[in-house]
Amino acid sequence: MHIPDGFIPYWQCAIYYVILIIALYFASRWARNNLDEKRIPLMAVLAAGIFAIMSMNLPIPFGTSGHMVGGTLVAIVFLAPEAAILVFTVVLLIQALLFGDGGITALGANVLNMAIIGGGVGLLTFKGLKNFIGKYPAIGIGAWLATFISAEFCAIEMIIAGKFPLIIGLTSMGILHAFIGIIEAVLTVIVIYVLEKYRPDLLAWNRKRKSNELVI
Repeated sequence: MHIPDGFIPYWQCAIYYVILIIALYFASRWARNNLDEKRIPLMAVLAAGIFAIMSMNLPIPFGTSGHMVGGTLVAIVFLAPEAAILVFTVVLLIQALLFGDGGITALGANVLNMAIIGGGVGLLTFKGLKNFIGKYPAIGIGAWLATFISAEFCAIEMIIAGKFPLIIGLTSMGILHAFIGIIEAVLTVIVIYVLEKYRPDLLAWNRKRKSNELVI
């Protein structure tokens, strides 16, 4: 799902960078109001885990790759897609600079796909379904759907850039990430279950209400 440098034109990169800058503005405001001495280490641990799972890439024709994401995990743990934006901006920047995985010019697009879309879709799905099917089934569905939709958005961006044929691009990304999404759903449920069992104080929905924070 990482888009490398040179795969999308600069005008398209500029649009995604504008989206990234706006997203980081709101994410930084969220961080000032919500991160504390417990949540900052948790975010760092999640970032390290996401770095690891995203390093396990499967090649996809025409130049991109398939892998697990983790946007839903971060967004649900903190009940905020802003957390995913911060984590993925740092992780993707390090991967691009040090390991050549993804690209600097494509950073905005990659954060859009994995954090803004991935985290947002996963969190909204979780919130929309948890009262009907239960918390953990909603987490699993949210993680799967976020992985699949993020991959399809990546394919659409590559199609607009002229790098993917329409049908092959959507099909290749969709089928592979539909299977990857199953693994991601299971891992997301396991991680959140373990956190709730052993460190429930780290989950946003178990924290006491603050004046600027919603608790579900």
